[in-house]
Amino acid sequence: MITESISPDVHLSLANIQEHIVGYHKTAPLLNGEKRQYINFDNAASTPSLKPVLDKVVEFMEWYSSIHRGTGFKSQLCTEVFEQGREIVSRFLKVDPEKNAIIFVKNATEAINKLANHMHIGKDKLFLVSKMEHHSNDLPWRANGRVVHVGVLQDGRLHEEDLLDKLRKFRGKIALVALTGAANVTGWVNDVNRLAALCHKHGSKILVDAAQLAPHRAIDMRPDDDPSHIDFLALSAHKMYAPFGAGVLVGPKDFFEQNDPDYVGGGTISIVGTDYAHWAEPPEKEEAGTPNTVGVVALAKTLQILLDIGMEKVAEHEKYLTGYVLRRLREIPEVQVYGGTDPGEVENRLGVIAFNIKNIPHALIASILNYEGGIGVRNGCFCAHPYVKELLGVNEEESKKLNEEILAGDRSNLPGAVRASFGMYNTTEEVDDFVEMLKIIAAGDYRGEYLLDRRAGEYRPKGFHLDFGQYFRL
Repeated sequence: MITESISPDVHLSLANIQEHIVGYHKTAPLLNGEKRQYINFDNAASTPSLKPVLDKVVEFMEWYSSIHRGTGFKSQLCTEVFEQGREIVSRFLKVDPEKNAIIFVKNATEAINKLANHMHIGKDKLFLVSKMEHHSNDLPWRANGRVVHVGVLQDGRLHEEDLLDKLRKFRGKIALVALTGAANVTGWVNDVNRLAALCHKHGSKILVDAAQLAPHRAIDMRPDDDPSHIDFLALSAHKMYAPFGAGVLVGPKDFFEQNDPDYVGGGTISIVGTDYAHWAEPPEKEEAGTPNTVGVVALAKTLQILLDIGMEKVAEHEKYLTGYVLRRLREIPEVQVYGGTDPGEVENRLGVIAFNIKNIPHALIASILNYEGGIGVRNGCFCAHPYVKELLGVNEEESKKLNEEILAGDRSNLPGAVRASFGMYNTTEEVDDFVEMLKIIAAGDYRGEYLLDRRAGEYRPKGFHLDFGQYFRL
């Protein structure tokens, strides 16, 4: 039986976490023919799975069945587990499940789109959206109404005075304030509860995009009658050690009761006739079709593990790691970090470091780190084009020229940066390897000759080819 191979639950801590990360010890092929243990500094995009999460998924598959309305034992069991998932989410976010709908979706992007689709606003209403947002917390609002952007400071932090000015200026016209919990480019953390109180004081509700925040900091949505209560929140499991396709949207039940569901079908109704349909109560009303029960199991398990480890311990480890890398980057004068560079400011910053090296394209830096260091990072604009352009100081004329080049199929001059982002399992030793590779790149001492693919905007080493089938095949 499959369950015989499942390892028993073990107590995870930051002291043993590397042994419980799926794929942590995998090696990557290098340009010189060697292999090196892969260093994953791309956690802001997606995190690897925790082994106990994967084990729980495999264990669950022996009982998998469609949930709700099934009378069979497996269906009843899966329904119970699915609903337990909501309880675990409510504990993790400290939100009242009696008053708030915990809606399972596939990721934070779908969650925000779902909420935006429910916001039927007139021409006299608008959304306030900060310039530090990921596209997923900007474009859905543009598609559903007028958007007014709140500015950022030179170092990338939210311009809170601008937010306050706009809350006053547009009071009574703001349908919602959409704000990230933490920036996916600079790592700056917003004090979301304090900002929620500010929005409420001026008659506005707030959505917090917690996709980047949830894996790294404790979240307290607070009671509904608390002025600093978070009205709506979205998160993604794939950024918090459970990449199995689940996400969450949380918001007041009475809000979702007032609207038709944005997707309709099985599971969303109480009764249907040929010329009428009566909707179910939320959250079921918002979960059309057969849900991703496996993803919910994975998300619930990872939330239990994070609560067991302690989010305060996760935060302290990552603050130390962030301060450490900022201090070490000072050893390389050619490196420019976007966002604050003061190691003493890590209290309000996640382990997300965006940077460039003078006179070296960001795409080339990322490529060398991979092919010669076995280090995975990300480069470009990180699905936050307006924010990155602001940080880089790209003016309107330059932006127009770049847009023309990109639309013509040439991405070779795409503005951007390199982003290294850490998880709770990363170490100072990995940071040391990373910094030493950056020193080699800054000095021009890397080995390969790299050719630019202008259409993709990527660099690849000349004459070097990878056979990915050696590592994994379907």
